[in-house]
Amino acid sequence: SHQIRSLEEEIGGELFERSARSIDLTELGQQLYSELNPHLESIADIMSHYSGSEQRTRLRVSVQPFFASELFVPMLGEFTRAHPEIDLQIDTSNEASEQHPNSTDVSIRLFRSPPTRTKADLLFPLRLLPVGSPEFRDSMKMLGKSVTSHFPFIIHESRPRAWRYWSREAGITLPDNMPIIRLDSMIAVARAAERGLGAALVPARLSERWLSNGSLVPLFEHELLSEEGYYLVADDSKADEAPVAQLRNWVLNMLAEQA
Repeated sequence: SHQIRSLEEEIGGELFERSARSIDLTELGQQLYSELNPHLESIADIMSHYSGSEQRTRLRVSVQPFFASELFVPMLGEFTRAHPEIDLQIDTSNEASEQHPNSTDVSIRLFRSPPTRTKADLLFPLRLLPVGSPEFRDSMKMLGKSVTSHFPFIIHESRPRAWRYWSREAGITLPDNMPIIRLDSMIAVARAAERGLGAALVPARLSERWLSNGSLVPLFEHELLSEEGYYLVADDSKADEAPVAQLRNWVLNMLAEQA
């Protein structure tokens, strides 16, 4: 932090926008990074050559936490065995949608539409499935198409109206004035539903492990199709670099095999 402050004083401007949950590059910081990064990588390559060590490639990947824990990381061994020369730096700290961090080479994140000046592949659309614990499902009571039993809502804070949209599409009337649990992590949402704290809307494709082992069960069949989808994104300037292309091909092939 002292070095960053000294650099900002020398340049005469702020390089980072700081908030309670994240630190992002300012426009000035992005410009400085884009100009300096090729030189820093060249210096690293030169030092690697003179040190006599095997030259390796670092690939920085930003993956939203639930995608990382349920799909990306469990399958990652296949990629690392095929490409042992690539060192992966994976950031799973950012839950927000619509962000392709400037500090990464590749991101796998939720977007309505991918950012400009990027190469982007839609991996699959976001479909939200209503789930709960087996005990919660067994305690549910219906009268026609109306839920008449105790029905607490577990809500991801980025989608506060998702249950309302789901109810309208599914034609299922949900009870009013029910307790609400708001969480900022989809992993926490799924875990709360698993513990029987209420009903949750979770990404259907990413919840297959929870559903297959029975820790979560569908409460209804209807899935809410979101405007967002999971995209694999890389800047145009990096999209054709070998490590980026290799990761992209692996992810696309992995998902095709699972389809």
